[in-house]
Amino acid sequence: MKYLTLILLTCVSFILIGQDTRKPITIDDILSIKNVREVEVSPDGAWLAYAVSTIDTVKDKSSTQIWMVSTAGGDPVPMTADGKSASRPRWSPDGKYLSFLASRGDNARTQVWNLNRLGGEAQQVTKVKQGVGSYDWSPDGKRLVLVIKDPKPSDLTKDTKDDKKPLPYVIDRIHFKQDYQGYLDRRRNHIYVYTPGDSTAIQITSGDYDDSNPKWSPDGKWIAFVSNRSENPDLSYDNNIWLVDPDNKDKGANIKQVTNNPVTDSNHSWSPDGQSLVYITSTNGDIMPFSMRYIATIDVNGGSPRILTGDLDRRTSSPMYSKDGKTIFFSISDEGERYLASVDLNGENFKRVIDVHMNISDFAIADDAIYSLHSNEFESSAIYKFSNNRLEKLTRVNDDLFSGIDMGSHEKVNFKSKDGTDVEGFVIKPPDFDATQKYPLILWIHGGPISQYSYSIHTTGQFLAANGYVVLLVNPRGSTGHGEAFCKAIFADWGNKDYDDVIAGVDHLIDEGYVDENRLGVGGWSYGGILTNYVITKNQRFKAAISGAGLGIITANFGHDQYVKWYNAEFGMPWENREVWERLSPFYQVENITTPTLWMGGAVDWNVPIINCEQMYLAMKALGRETQLVVYPGEHHGIRRPSFQRDRWTRWLNWYDKYLK
Repeated sequence: MKYLTLILLTCVSFILIGQDTRKPITIDDILSIKNVREVEVSPDGAWLAYAVSTIDTVKDKSSTQIWMVSTAGGDPVPMTADGKSASRPRWSPDGKYLSFLASRGDNARTQVWNLNRLGGEAQQVTKVKQGVGSYDWSPDGKRLVLVIKDPKPSDLTKDTKDDKKPLPYVIDRIHFKQDYQGYLDRRRNHIYVYTPGDSTAIQITSGDYDDSNPKWSPDGKWIAFVSNRSENPDLSYDNNIWLVDPDNKDKGANIKQVTNNPVTDSNHSWSPDGQSLVYITSTNGDIMPFSMRYIATIDVNGGSPRILTGDLDRRTSSPMYSKDGKTIFFSISDEGERYLASVDLNGENFKRVIDVHMNISDFAIADDAIYSLHSNEFESSAIYKFSNNRLEKLTRVNDDLFSGIDMGSHEKVNFKSKDGTDVEGFVIKPPDFDATQKYPLILWIHGGPISQYSYSIHTTGQFLAANGYVVLLVNPRGSTGHGEAFCKAIFADWGNKDYDDVIAGVDHLIDEGYVDENRLGVGGWSYGGILTNYVITKNQRFKAAISGAGLGIITANFGHDQYVKWYNAEFGMPWENREVWERLSPFYQVENITTPTLWMGGAVDWNVPIINCEQMYLAMKALGRETQLVVYPGEHHGIRRPSFQRDRWTRWLNWYDKYLK
């Protein structure tokens, strides 16, 4: 009997070992996550094409590969080589070709490439000197519409050997900077039509305007596009939808305006019969860019727009017609989710299409199914097939990775702010959470501010939770998901009501009994860094702060960043509204900061320039406070280099550990 007992105990121990193989998430795990993007269903509905982005930590770069998978399920098939980036997969109308954008060869520009589904190597389709920004097939498959930026001016000398030397920036625009682009000149994005095999593409739009998002009508007779052709596009949000004849060779003739809304109309799709467009519209220009985004339709032959979701009071995006043209599908941001919804052409019968918690980022419509790309709180992006009221997972690029990770719980919480406003957030707890203990808390604030935390995996939160922290993710006022009044509550009033909301969230968790009120941390990036600055200038409870790409003196950004249009709409000009600009500048309250603060940013960030962190850092240093500044060379607003991403997560954890543990 004792031998039998020994055998049973041995078997039990092996079972326990097998059940205990999962581990908390690490930086290596985060860098191993693959991101799925750009879902495209083939014309026959049999295949899905999509892009998968991966990080190579050895080569210290990321790349994107095109794949396809059968809509009936099965193993995915790689369509482009690993390590050679490709994007924007598109099927030719006959389904014979899968095309994509790629830059191949030394100093090559982005071009359109074709893959024959019967096999063989990809063939280059376009040879545009300055490269192709975007493209789509004509309905008959004989032509492509391209978005191409105007060519650079000629070199300064006749010697072609110095053509790669930089030219002077000649600036005469009011909006003259853009992150990842740098200085802006008068070169604009215009629309071209290209017939494969021809030597050149034909330009069909022109002028001192940017044209974007061209889409062929079902009969191929028109191309609908978005353009701000107002008197001063650099200072207005007056984007409208226009039609251009694809055979237009005069670069300006045969163009007609479809919408006339003085705010913004964009994100359009054609009806199956080619008689109307569905699009996203904004109606409240006084609070741009905080106003809602509604679904609207319009007859392309004339008539007034019809707003279908005017009573919804939620931000919508990506509208498209059903195959029979009777229903509009779209995504909607609503109370910590972004889900797929539908509405009839008369604006009635609004419904949620897939009844699971999700954060949808893309979807495609077929005759008998919907293919959605979404994530949840424990899984990165994956493609699902929704048919016969059943959800089936088609891609599993991260399943093996996440099966070995012990994730912390990701729970939604609701609480009241200082003035009684209902606020929501999400709490991520350590995988081994014990409610009888008190944990250090990190308030991690989202960017935007017009954004929201949702039922989607938050890698930074999971990483911090894996290292013993409770992490609080709040959707304060200024966030989407709760209507226009909630979103616009911080209009020209940053760091006030949104500050009250995040602090109320911290107090709520302290009252729950598992947070140590003497070990509080705060941090965020972009607007998350901005609100962090307001928090630490107003509140001395926090023992550690991390401010990434946040504000210091707002006037220091005027003419130095990309936001002249936003400033003009919300703050007015600094010499006209000096009180607003100074009141919203955390730098003028810097002497109140007692929290040890780590300042971080990209050296060439034109979104929120590094000068903000530099000024806040130097002020704290001059005051004799504990602080440090980290600047990532060559990086813009988002830190892209994998080794820098690793460095950032490591510094975040070390900073919090130093002051909270």
